[in-house]
Amino acid sequence: MLLWGATPILEKIGLAKVDPLIGVTLRSAIVTVGLLILTFLLGKGRALIELDGKSVLLFGASGVMAGILGMWTYYMALKMEATSKIVPIAACYPLVTALLSVLVLKEGVTLHRIIGTALIVSGIWLVK
Repeated sequence: MLLWGATPILEKIGLAKVDPLIGVTLRSAIVTVGLLILTFLLGKGRALIELDGKSVLLFGASGVMAGILGMWTYYMALKMEATSKIVPIAACYPLVTALLSVLVLKEGVTLHRIIGTALIVSGIWLVK
């Protein structure tokens, strides 16, 4: 939790003099190099090379959606607004996940999920 909580502060400071797209590009490049090193050090290189097409497509789409478009729009918002306002709003993605899990994955709806979703919406309203 500490790592996730401290990261937006570093990003906000970094974005003071850096374009959001450049920030995402630099962050992603460093993460990619680190992950490749870690993958091969842990002996997972063969599994990476032998991935099937569907897995590559799914993770590739996820990377474009969250790693490029999501991070870029998050960095643009973080550059323009207060960190204490943007981070809680950005962290409400479970609301979208909850809705899509019901619609796409056909997961059930429970009272706890409805209450949790209502609390997320309430939190967004309070932060704005």
